[in-house]
Formats: sequence, structure tokens, C-alpha cells
Amino acid sequence: MKISRISEKHSVLDGRAEIYRTSTAGDVWQFRLYDAATKTQHRKSLKTRDLTAALEAAEAMVRDLADGKSAAKTQKRISAQHKVLDGLATILRTKASGDVWQLQMYVQEEQRYYRKSLKTRDLDSALEMAREIGAELIGKRRAGIKIFGMSLRQLVDEWVEYKRSEVALGIMAGITPERLITIRSQLKHLLEYKGADTKCSELGRDSLFEYRMWRRTQKSNVSDVTIRNEQATINALAKYAYRKGLLHFDRFNFKVLKIKGGMVGKRDTFKWDEYQALYDFMRDWADAKNGGAGQSEQEIAERLLIRDYVLISANSGLRVGELRQLTWGDVTRIEQIKKGGRTSYLAHLTVRAETSKVRNERKIIVRGGEYFERLKERQTHTGKSDLVFARIGGDGSETLDHRVWKRRWYELMAGIKIEDHQQRKLTWYSLRHWMITQRIAAGVDVIDLAKITGTSIAHIEGTYLKYSLEMAREAALKSHRFTEDGGIERY
Repeated sequence: MKISRISEKHSVLDGRAEIYRTSTAGDVWQFRLYDAATKTQHRKSLKTRDLTAALEAAEAMVRDLADGKSAAKTQKRISAQHKVLDGLATILRTKASGDVWQLQMYVQEEQRYYRKSLKTRDLDSALEMAREIGAELIGKRRAGIKIFGMSLRQLVDEWVEYKRSEVALGIMAGITPERLITIRSQLKHLLEYKGADTKCSELGRDSLFEYRMWRRTQKSNVSDVTIRNEQATINALAKYAYRKGLLHFDRFNFKVLKIKGGMVGKRDTFKWDEYQALYDFMRDWADAKNGGAGQSEQEIAERLLIRDYVLISANSGLRVGELRQLTWGDVTRIEQIKKGGRTSYLAHLTVRAETSKVRNERKIIVRGGEYFERLKERQTHTGKSDLVFARIGGDGSETLDHRVWKRRWYELMAGIKIEDHQQRKLTWYSLRHWMITQRIAAGVDVIDLAKITGTSIAHIEGTYLKYSLEMAREAALKSHRFTEDGGIERY
């Protein structure tokens, strides 16, 4: 005879019950609950090997047993009751409720009782309301919509975890860690708007129709492009909820947003003198003998890392996510080119598909190879799988924390006295824009530039060519004059 031994078990609802499985039962989950009041042991096979499904079924059974006890006690106090909808639902009243009619209906799919006060003592009115509510519940059940469902907070958390699993899958799923952070940020506004505890079953197609107006009351300068992107994410969530039977529609209706082409993708970048100021500031800021005097070795090392990040970003045009996930194995070669009496250093890079926003691998050659070389000399971990911009003191597998990146950017902007960098939307991403606008100004073919930066020709033409025209106009207006002491003053 085989001895049944528990191979795994889990507590349910803070220890009120437990599920377990044994090899002799084919690893099918079993349910058990001990009722101390009646000294009864409840056991039942859950007929599934899936842990999540078993936990959900067990929780429903605990509630069902509790409902059964409550119903037994209520039965003794019922003063009148009537069946409706061919016995699918019941209306009842008790003296404890002041003889107000109550609706009770068992939802087989979710193994729970639906109960609601009809707020009337009149039998005919109660029967009419019970038929209407019961018919609505039956309609939802037939449509596969959960009656009890889950809260909006639970839905958002579940979907975020689902998207997190896509990040783990890498290239096949088409979502980056940065995209996941954006999704979480966007859905915070949804929870604020409708309330985290709102049940999904309470939402309709038009529940978010005035979302744009609400967002503007929360933040007056939020752009329509930002709102449109948030709405797209919300509707992606709706499609997921629809597939799970939590919503009876697959997208929300939003008030139409009319966005002109010039509003899309417009990002600011540096002016000539601002980038020069940044370049000059970092030289002293990262120097232990000048601006960095008195700072610790680790602080200086991090400042040097930041300086090389800025310079490599401004020369390579890589996206923020691509650059921060770049490994030393992706830097395949540093090439020296001597031309016209000067030496240039070119970096041969591989941008892996799993780190690219567009999920396409590209092999590129960019300027600034000397910055890779000096950074590699300082870094402790330079194996093929180690990150180029690994945090100081780490093991080479992690870059700086996002809060550190933000703080360092604010330091740089304060150092070059750009006080309105937030209003202008100057960010780390602006260094990519700087590179593209400079290459356009230098006459680089748009087709070549699109291949290097991993974007479309149309995007470059629509977003960046206007910057090169503005820079050309600015350059044309620049002039100078000689001062009394023989110097040159530019204006």
C-alpha cells in the first residue's frame, strides 16, 4: 500500500484553510478546513494541478462554507420568502432587517451568493426589482463577465505582473524594462481618476470619457500627446480585462483628441553655447583637483562615469535604455582613423535586439571611441557581460539607480544654469537629439542617420530637420565685434 505524503502545501485566507498535494493523488491539489465550532473536517479535491487556480477555488470554498453557516442562521429568522426567475433567485425578509425585502442569488461560476437589499417592504415592488436585477446578473454570467470580479487596483497589479513576465521573455515579447516603468506610471492616473477600490464590473464604455479634462485639472500643462499615450495604455489594459471576463467591452470611449503633426515627438535639445557650457563644466566637476576637490574617490569615479556617459551619448545617439544596457561585449572594436593631421576614434557597437526599443539588432560605427577606452581603464568589471555604465562599487551587472541618474542630471543642469530644463523637457534623452541634429547639420545622409539611430527616415525628417534649420538660422545671426582691449566679443 502506498503511503500518502504531502509534497507541498499552502495556507489560505490567513490560515483559515489550506491546500496540499501528494504524489499518490497525482499532484492534484486538495482542500481541507477544520471547523472548530462543529468539530468537522471539510475535505475536497480541487481537481487541478495549477496553484493559482487551486488557491482561487479554495478561497471561494471558504467563503461558501461561511455563507452556508450564515444562511443556516438566517433561515431560522426568515419571516417570508419567494422564489423568482424559476427558482434561480430568492427574495426574503427578516424581522432583524425591519421586514425589508432582500435579494439572494447563488452564482455558480464564482461559488458565491449575491445579496442585495431591495429597500422596500412592498412585495410586488420587490419582485419586480428582483426580476430586473436577476436578469441583469444572468446576462453578465452568459457573457462571461464576473459578477464579483476584482477591484481596479487588483486588475492593474495583475496586468503589470503579466507585462513584467513579458520583460523577462525579452525579444519575443517586445517590451523593455523602461516601457514597464512607463506603464506603471500611466496607470497611476487611472487609479486616481476612478478610485483603486472601484470594481471592474461597475465600469462602462464611457466611464473614462472625460479623462482628458480630468488630467488637465490635475496638471494644467500636461500635453495632449501624453494624454493620448496614457489612453492607449488604458485601452490595452481593457483588452486584457475583456479576455479575462472582467469587462464586457474591450476598449473605453474617450473624447476625441485632435493632435497636429507638429505636436508629436517634439523634444527640446541644447543650443550650441549650452552644450559647450556642459562640456566645459564637466571637465572641472569631475576633476579631483578642481570642482571635485574634497570629494571621495567613489564620488569622483561616479562623476567621471557620468561625464563619459554624456559624451558617448552625444556622439553615439543611442537611446537611454540601449546605452545603459550596453555591455563591454557589445563594444566590438575601437578603430583609429588618421585624416588631415588628426586622429579620430570610432567605436564599433552592437545594439542587441532585446535592448532596442524597436526590437531589431543593429551594428553601427559611431564617434567617441576614445571615451570608451578611458572608461574601460577605470572600470573594475570589464568582462563581455559586464555593463559599460555599471555602478561604482558593484559587480558589473547593474547600472546606477534611476534616482541617481535623475539627481546627476539635475546637478549638471544646475551647474550650467539651465533653470527651465524641466519646462523645456531637457533630459538624458536630449543628448540623442543633440547628436542627430549635429549630424544633420554636418551633412550626414538621413538614410545613414536612420540606420545608426535605429529610427525611421520619416521620424527624422518630421522631428529633427526643423532643429537643423533653427540652428542654421541661429548661426547666421551670430556676429562679433572687437573690444577696446583688442579682444573679441561674440553676440
